[in-house]
Amino acid sequence: MSATEAWILAMAASPWIYPAMFAFATIDGFFPPLPSESVVITLAVSAHSTGTPWMWLVLLTAAAGAWVGDQIAYKIGQLIGTERVPFLRGPRGRRSVAWAERALTRRGASFILAARYVPIGRVAVNMTAGAVGYPRRRFMVIAAIAAVMWALYSAGIGLVAAQWLGHEPLLAIGIGVVLGVAMGFIVDKVVGWFSRRHLDEEPETAADPSDAKVTVPPSDS
Repeated sequence: MSATEAWILAMAASPWIYPAMFAFATIDGFFPPLPSESVVITLAVSAHSTGTPWMWLVLLTAAAGAWVGDQIAYKIGQLIGTERVPFLRGPRGRRSVAWAERALTRRGASFILAARYVPIGRVAVNMTAGAVGYPRRRFMVIAAIAAVMWALYSAGIGLVAAQWLGHEPLLAIGIGVVLGVAMGFIVDKVVGWFSRRHLDEEPETAADPSDAKVTVPPSDS
């Protein structure tokens, strides 16, 4: 990440930073090892410290890229399911998919929004939504709301770090990235507790995550 941050800072004053931000956010939608929130945090610190890049355009490209990445994840799930995705085949990935399948059938909208901040959870939920046939139009609208919220959240973390350590931009970036990871961990735990509490109140119906497609009921609220 340090090399990535240095490269991002070097490009911050270039117009190419905006398509780069879009690409980072898009790829992160189906390949989570590329942490696009760290890029947004880094650019927020740079914008506060140097005046470049233009923060509103960063937010726009980040949100647009995140939305496109979500649609790609949905399509991958629709075409091949989740069983053949390498980072969802391990124990943690299978648990995430099983959780996503149950959550989508009962509280689809709220869990798509919440999963945005959970490591691996976002990809698991979005791919599972495609695999189980969650309504595409509804998914597109919810993903758009989630993308905007995520972009504002990530930029907010960067701006808070920059306010504290504006005279040390690199340190502010490091603190901001650590804060973002910590917040993701906290949200992961909260969402996990919330989902277990509510899903355990209803009888579990089935199933192995590798079962065939099922149709999600039209109501998700």
